[in-house]
Amino acid sequence: MTTKIAVIGFGNIAKAIITPLFEKKLLNPKDVYCLVNTKKSLENIKKNYKYNINILQANSKDSEIVWDCQVKLLSVKPQQLKNIIEINKKNQRNLLVSILAGVSLENLIKKFPNHKCVRVVTNIPITIGKGLTGIAWGEEITRVQKLFIKRLFENSSKIYEFPEYLLDIFLALTSSGPAIIALIIEALSDGGLSGGLQKQLSEELVIEMILGTVSLIKDTNVSTAELKNLVTSPGGTTISALRVLENKSLRSALIEAIVSATNRSKEFS
Repeated sequence: MTTKIAVIGFGNIAKAIITPLFEKKLLNPKDVYCLVNTKKSLENIKKNYKYNINILQANSKDSEIVWDCQVKLLSVKPQQLKNIIEINKKNQRNLLVSILAGVSLENLIKKFPNHKCVRVVTNIPITIGKGLTGIAWGEEITRVQKLFIKRLFENSSKIYEFPEYLLDIFLALTSSGPAIIALIIEALSDGGLSGGLQKQLSEELVIEMILGTVSLIKDTNVSTAELKNLVTSPGGTTISALRVLENKSLRSALIEAIVSATNRSKEFS
């Protein structure tokens, strides 16, 4: 990649996207221009980030350099978007890739009328190279540009392409989902705690059980319904546990949680 890339905001997700490209020598740090809001953030990156990228403070005169880059990765907090002002000295329609939750393509195009806009939704496991990334393309994005943007994300996540209206449910499942899974792990480990296990051991057992279950489903192609039936015997412990969960409407609660997260994402858009 020889394209110059501007990273507007350099939080954990932006680092997770860019760093693997340096590690695999697909991108040269000197071709990356990072724009941050405060001097403290600038100094922190210079001190702690292992790659020597160009770091600029938002209110500095030199910050206009980022608008000359062919690709901008927009990764600020949504409430900070209003503070960003597009500059287009060369009358070029460069690419702007937004990973801001709840900011629609329509709003991005209004905010950045001189750019071709792409909307991306990704999730927190991208920080360990296990992310899920959904992409909705704006208008006039060429095949070459699509391939380039996919290369930005494919080293840290699995990529899915969607019409934009499906990004809300994608966000609910994949971005809100980790918090739901964490809550389930916490609750199950508390169940182990109530049975006499130490908290740390109980949580370890729950996590290993989940990892093993997921591997079984993926490696054998057994359906979730088939797996449930495999471990559920008449009058046994599993059907007793499942009966409690059904009485407490766990299934319905999980469905409604995803519906609620989806609707909230639509409200933001």
